[in-house]
Amino acid sequence: MTHQEQFYSLGDDDAVQRHIRVERERGKKLRKTPWWKTLIQKGVCHFCRQNVGADHLTMDHVVPLARGGKSTRGNVVPACQACNCHKKLGTPVETILDQIRGKEG
Repeated sequence: MTHQEQFYSLGDDDAVQRHIRVERERGKKLRKTPWWKTLIQKGVCHFCRQNVGADHLTMDHVVPLARGGKSTRGNVVPACQACNCHKKLGTPVETILDQIRGKEG
Protein backbone atom coordinates (compact mmCIF):
# COMPACT_ATOMS: atom_id res chain seq x y z
CA MET A 1 0.00 0.00 0.00
CA THR A 2 1.46 3.37 -1.02
CA HIS A 3 1.70 6.39 1.25
CA GLN A 4 -1.30 8.05 -0.41
CA GLU A 5 -3.45 4.92 -0.28
CA GLN A 6 -3.00 4.77 3.48
CA PHE A 7 -4.94 8.00 3.89
CA TYR A 8 -7.32 8.06 0.93
CA SER A 9 -9.67 5.25 0.14
CA LEU A 10 -11.35 5.71 -3.21
CA GLY A 11 -14.03 3.15 -2.53
CA ASP A 12 -17.16 2.90 -4.62
CA ASP A 13 -18.86 5.94 -3.17
CA ASP A 14 -21.43 7.07 -5.75
CA ALA A 15 -20.70 10.77 -5.21
CA VAL A 16 -16.96 10.27 -5.78
CA GLN A 17 -17.56 8.19 -8.89
CA ARG A 18 -20.02 10.77 -10.23
CA HIS A 19 -17.51 13.57 -9.57
CA ILE A 20 -14.81 11.65 -11.43
CA ARG A 21 -17.10 11.03 -14.44
CA VAL A 22 -18.13 14.69 -14.63
CA GLU A 23 -14.56 15.95 -14.33
CA ARG A 24 -13.23 13.49 -16.91
CA GLU A 25 -15.78 14.85 -19.36
CA ARG A 26 -14.65 18.38 -18.55
CA GLY A 27 -11.05 17.24 -19.08
CA LYS A 28 -11.93 15.91 -22.53
CA LYS A 29 -13.38 19.31 -23.46
CA LEU A 30 -10.36 21.12 -22.00
CA ARG A 31 -8.00 19.01 -24.16
CA LYS A 32 -9.67 20.47 -27.25
CA THR A 33 -9.10 24.10 -26.26
CA PRO A 34 -6.44 26.32 -27.81
CA TRP A 35 -5.03 26.86 -24.30
CA TRP A 36 -4.25 23.16 -23.81
CA LYS A 37 -2.98 22.69 -27.36
CA THR A 38 -0.58 25.59 -26.92
CA LEU A 39 0.57 24.22 -23.56
CA ILE A 40 1.41 20.74 -24.84
CA GLN A 41 2.91 22.05 -28.09
CA LYS A 42 6.09 22.75 -26.10
CA GLY A 43 6.35 19.00 -25.42
CA VAL A 44 7.72 19.52 -21.90
CA CYS A 45 6.62 17.54 -18.83
CA HIS A 46 5.57 19.80 -15.96
CA PHE A 47 7.23 17.55 -13.38
CA CYS A 48 10.54 16.29 -14.80
CA ARG A 49 10.98 19.14 -17.33
CA GLN A 50 12.03 16.64 -20.01
CA ASN A 51 11.07 17.37 -23.60
CA VAL A 52 9.15 14.23 -24.58
CA GLY A 53 7.13 15.74 -27.41
CA ALA A 54 3.49 16.77 -27.45
CA ASP A 55 2.30 13.32 -28.53
CA HIS A 56 3.76 11.75 -25.39
CA LEU A 57 2.21 14.11 -22.85
CA THR A 58 -0.86 13.30 -20.78
CA MET A 59 -3.16 15.57 -18.84
CA ASP A 60 -2.37 15.24 -15.15
CA HIS A 61 -4.55 16.64 -12.39
CA VAL A 62 -2.33 18.22 -9.73
CA VAL A 63 -5.02 17.46 -7.16
CA PRO A 64 -6.31 14.09 -8.40
CA LEU A 65 -9.97 13.76 -9.35
CA ALA A 66 -10.38 10.98 -6.79
CA ARG A 67 -9.34 13.46 -4.11
CA GLY A 68 -11.76 16.17 -5.19
CA GLY A 69 -9.65 17.81 -7.88
CA LYS A 70 -11.26 19.45 -10.87
CA SER A 71 -10.52 19.67 -14.57
CA THR A 72 -9.62 23.36 -14.60
CA ARG A 73 -6.71 25.31 -16.01
CA GLY A 74 -5.36 25.78 -12.50
CA ASN A 75 -5.35 22.06 -11.74
CA VAL A 76 -4.17 20.36 -14.94
CA VAL A 77 -0.64 20.18 -16.29
CA PRO A 78 1.05 18.27 -19.10
CA ALA A 79 2.98 15.28 -17.79
CA CYS A 80 4.96 12.47 -19.36
CA GLN A 81 3.52 9.02 -18.78
CA ALA A 82 6.31 8.09 -16.37
CA CYS A 83 5.69 11.08 -14.10
CA ASN A 84 1.92 10.68 -14.30
CA CYS A 85 2.16 7.02 -13.30
CA HIS A 86 4.67 7.75 -10.54
CA LYS A 87 2.50 10.50 -9.04
CA LYS A 88 -0.65 8.36 -8.84
CA LEU A 89 -2.98 9.88 -6.22
CA GLY A 90 -0.35 12.09 -4.67
CA THR A 91 0.04 15.83 -4.73
CA PRO A 92 3.32 17.63 -5.41
CA VAL A 93 3.64 18.47 -1.71
CA GLU A 94 3.29 14.80 -0.76
CA THR A 95 5.92 13.87 -3.34
CA ILE A 96 8.35 16.36 -1.83
CA LEU A 97 7.60 15.11 1.69
CA ASP A 98 8.14 11.51 0.59
CA GLN A 99 11.50 12.51 -0.94
CA ILE A 100 12.55 14.21 2.29
CA ARG A 101 11.48 11.20 4.36
CA GLY A 102 13.42 8.92 2.02
CA LYS A 103 16.59 10.95 2.49
CA GLU A 104 16.24 10.92 6.28
CA GLY A 105 15.56 7.19 6.55
